Amino acid sequence: MNMSNQSPPDYLNPALPTGLTHFRIPIIEATDESVKGYGWLVDDPLTCQMEITRWPAQGWRPVDTDSGDEGGTTEGIFHSEWKGDILYGSNEAVGGHYILGYAKEPESASEQGTEKPDQILLWHANYHPDGGQLFFPLDKRPFLVPVALPGDDISPEKFICFLCKGDKGLYIHANIWHEGVFALQGKQRFLDRQGAVHARVSVDFAREFNCLLQIPLDSI
Repeated sequence: MNMSNQSPPDYLNPALPTGLTHFRIPIIEATDESVKGYGWLVDDPLTCQMEITRWPAQGWRPVDTDSGDEGGTTEGIFHSEWKGDILYGSNEAVGGHYILGYAKEPESASEQGTEKPDQILLWHANYHPDGGQLFFPLDKRPFLVPVALPGDDISPEKFICFLCKGDKGLYIHANIWHEGVFALQGKQRFLDRQGAVHARVSVDFAREFNCLLQIPLDSI
């Protein structure tokens, strides 16, 4: 698919089509072993080593090895909050505000919903080629992070969802597909640290695959 003319996603008004199918993705407990290849678990954010991707060479001459990776990191609080049937996210590190997912079909989801969410329907994901990203829970409660391994030929079946206990953070490498960090209910806060360039590559499941990724919550 040629995405060269794609406009940036409208995260707070995605205007999704109706009649989307659901593609259920597996939930996997985040352990030191299960997160290998995606990143690692973090006990202390102060000691987490952040990876910054060196700027790519434009031709056959290489980028000098003492340059091209000096953009540094940015950090702030990532808020993940359910308002009725809608899961919102805001990332102070990059000034982002998002609808992360829904507990009901998007066209019928409402901030006035009163039921405890029993699923998350995910419409979008992205990755950052410029560096890794750390999510560290400040409220020490379980949380979810959907992820997939690198590659632009992405598809729904390549996604899994890590269930983190809340006693450790999750660090992911550059180029790992993800979509923020998800509270199971209510509101949760996370320390977010990531590459300051904040390059973003997106996939829109609703429009590219006519589906929403489904993360069931009733068994957690």
